[in-house]
Amino acid sequence: MKIAVDAMGGDKAPAEIIKGAILAAEKYKCEIVLVGDKEKIRGELDETKNLPITIYHAEEVIEMGEHPADAVRNKKNSSIVVATNLVKDGECDAVLSAGSTGAAVAAAQLILKRIHGIGRPAIATPIPTPRGTTLLLDSGANVDSKPEHLVQCGIMGSLYAEHVLKIKNPSVALLNIGEEETKGNAQVQETYKMLKRLKKMNFKGNAEGRDIPRGEFDVVICDGFVGNVVLKFGEGLALTIIKLLTEELTANGGAKLLGEKLLETTFKNISKRLDVSENGGAPLLGVDGCCVISHGSSDARAICSGIGVACNYVGSKILEQIKNSL
Repeated sequence: MKIAVDAMGGDKAPAEIIKGAILAAEKYKCEIVLVGDKEKIRGELDETKNLPITIYHAEEVIEMGEHPADAVRNKKNSSIVVATNLVKDGECDAVLSAGSTGAAVAAAQLILKRIHGIGRPAIATPIPTPRGTTLLLDSGANVDSKPEHLVQCGIMGSLYAEHVLKIKNPSVALLNIGEEETKGNAQVQETYKMLKRLKKMNFKGNAEGRDIPRGEFDVVICDGFVGNVVLKFGEGLALTIIKLLTEELTANGGAKLLGEKLLETTFKNISKRLDVSENGGAPLLGVDGCCVISHGSSDARAICSGIGVACNYVGSKILEQIKNSL
């Protein structure tokens, strides 16, 4: 299995991207193609380890502030465009980028193209919960979704949860402002009716925002605008709660009362479960190829984990499952 990695994308590129690629090559026994400025990559790459890592030169980089589609069309030699073309040409099995999400989505749509029958692709983000994992999609690929797009999100999310996350008969819910079928705007009400008619999906009705972190459903679907807000709010809230708890326990002497070692272990475990590095990549479902999008602030552990997501995606043959279902 060979993974193309955008070495120049992300807040900590290329150093952390390359470190993550090294970790992944050792852990997952896969081949890595680092795409980007060859001189900068060589300066960070420890070639003495003799790992299956090669460099593919790309002299341009798409910056975060650029218009995604325009940049992809105009910067043909940018790292994300070149890496995506390696997948299209069959030289690599998957592409991963921690750079501009918009550019990664645009490159996948313009180069890999959408699966026949899919109106819009969707980013499927795994969210850790006390019950395991809830898959949220779309979390940012498409901010203006029609009901049929949301139904396709449900189909793809259910298949991904079953075949990649190994959840038997995954439950699917539609994110709304209430449990009742009549709640919500025209978009979600029409989507509800369409989902209800599907017989091959375990549709459970509406989910409210609080149901996501509680893990009430295996898959929760919404448009990309709402999904991205939910995702970033959740990340910020989790970090804030941990910070407030730490401050309160320290200020009130709780650390001594409960035992500093116990608290240290507890907070370490909680942080690990909430850490994006543990789920370092979200697949873009609906395009004809494997594209994994990592958080812009990804460190080496997150990149390694994201490459693992790509390996699982390819190994599970989920792309064929989605095509056959549609």
